[in-house]
Amino acid sequence: MPRILVTNDDGVHSEGIRALAAALAPLGEVTIVAPVQEASAIGHALTLRRPLRLETVRPGVFAVDGTPTDCVNVAIAHVLRGKPDLIVSGINKGWNLGDDVTYSGTVSGALEGALLGIPGVAISTQNRGDECEFGPSAKAAATIAEAVLERGMPKFTLLNINVPFGPNKGFRATVQAKRNHVTVVNERIDPRNRAYYWIEEGENTWEPHDRSDYQAVRDGYISITPLHPDMTAHDAMQYVEGLPRVSPAEVR
Repeated sequence: MPRILVTNDDGVHSEGIRALAAALAPLGEVTIVAPVQEASAIGHALTLRRPLRLETVRPGVFAVDGTPTDCVNVAIAHVLRGKPDLIVSGINKGWNLGDDVTYSGTVSGALEGALLGIPGVAISTQNRGDECEFGPSAKAAATIAEAVLERGMPKFTLLNINVPFGPNKGFRATVQAKRNHVTVVNERIDPRNRAYYWIEEGENTWEPHDRSDYQAVRDGYISITPLHPDMTAHDAMQYVEGLPRVSPAEVR
C-alpha cells in the first residue's frame, strides 16, 4: 500500500488538512505531520537554531513546532522512518499563484519532497472573504494523487494546484503567472511613541497570459502548474557569459 505524507502551513488542526487526508485515505496509508500552529508565508524555511518538538495528536497525526519543511524532514526521519511514495501539502486557505509560490509554506512542503526525489503536490483553494470550500479541492487532490501514484512524476518535480471557489470546469495545465508586485508596508506608532511595521497584502497587476495559473482560475478551471527547484535563469546565460571577465586576482 502506498505511503502518503500530508502536511500544510495552516497547522495540524486546520479544516483543510483534515479534508485532504480523508480524500486521500482510499489511495494508501496516510500520515499527517504538520506545524503545531499556523506557519503561512514562511517559504522554504528550515529551523536550525533551536530544537524541534514532535507531538502525537492522535494515531497517524503528528505536530511539529516548526515549518512545513521541518515537518517533512522530521516525518521521514522519525515518523515514517523512510521516504513516502507521495507528499501532498494543503489544503491552503487562499490561492498560491504566480510569484506567491516563493513565499508559500504550502508549496514548500511539496518542494522539499521534490528535492528529496519524492513526488510532491501542493493544493490551495480560493479564500472568498473568510469562506473556503475544501470539498472540491480535496477531490481534485485525490484525482491528481491517484494519477501520480499510478504514473509517477518526473524527478525533482512538484505540482502546484489551485482551485477556484464554486463550480469548476475541470483541470487546465498552466504556467506561473507574472505580475507587477508592490509590497505594502504600513508604519504605526506604539504607546511609547516607537515606530513598528505591518507588511500587508501586496498590490498586484497581473500580466495577461492565456496559459497562466491566474487566468485559469479566473476562467473557472483548476490550474495545475509543474514546478521544479532549479532556479537557473537559462535565458540569461548568454548575458552572464558576456559580462566583463575578471581574473581571480582582481576579486576582493
